[in-house]
Amino acid sequence: MELTATIVQDELVERCKRGDPTGFEALYQRYARAMYNTSLRIVNNTGDAEDVLQEAFLDAFRSLNDFHYRSTFGAWLKRIVINKSINILRKKKMQLSELDENGVEAIPEEKGTDEAELQFRVAEVKRYIQLLPDGYRAVLSLYLLEGYDHEEISGILGISHNTVRTQYVRAKQKLLNLLKQGGIS
Repeated sequence: MELTATIVQDELVERCKRGDPTGFEALYQRYARAMYNTSLRIVNNTGDAEDVLQEAFLDAFRSLNDFHYRSTFGAWLKRIVINKSINILRKKKMQLSELDENGVEAIPEEKGTDEAELQFRVAEVKRYIQLLPDGYRAVLSLYLLEGYDHEEISGILGISHNTVRTQYVRAKQKLLNLLKQGGIS
C-alpha cells in the first residue's frame, strides 16, 4: 500500500511538472493541512502560518524542475515550510542566545521525566507548547514534533549545536513547569 502512495505522489508531481492545473490542486490538497500545522507549531500565529503555507507552495511549484526525487515531495515541501517559518521568527527577532563554552557546563542534565504520560495528553501539551517563547517553541517543535535531531536543527536555525541543546533543555523544563502549573503532572 505504501508503494501505491509513493507512485501516486510521483505521478502528481510529474503532472505538475507538465503544467497540469488539476495536478497542482491535488498536490496542494494532499499536503496543505500537514504543512499548515507544521508551520503553526513553529510560528504560533495562524496568519503567519497561512502566509508560510502559500509562499511555500508558490516556491515549490515554481521550483518543481529542481525536485529530483532525492526525497519524497512531502519531505522536500516540509523543509521549505520549516525554513520559511524560521525566517518569520527571525524577522520577529526570535531570541536564541549563543552560549560560550563556559555556559554549557552550567546547564544541568535533563532529569528523568515520565514522557510516556505526557503522550496521553497530546492536545494539552501542544496548547502549552504554544505558550513558550519563540526560540524555545521552535527548537522543541522541530525536535519533538518534526523529528529533527540537534545537528539538523542547528543547521536549520543557523546556531550552534550547544545552543540547540540548551534551548531544548530549557524549553522542556519550561514546558514541564507549565504542565505542572496547569494541573498536568
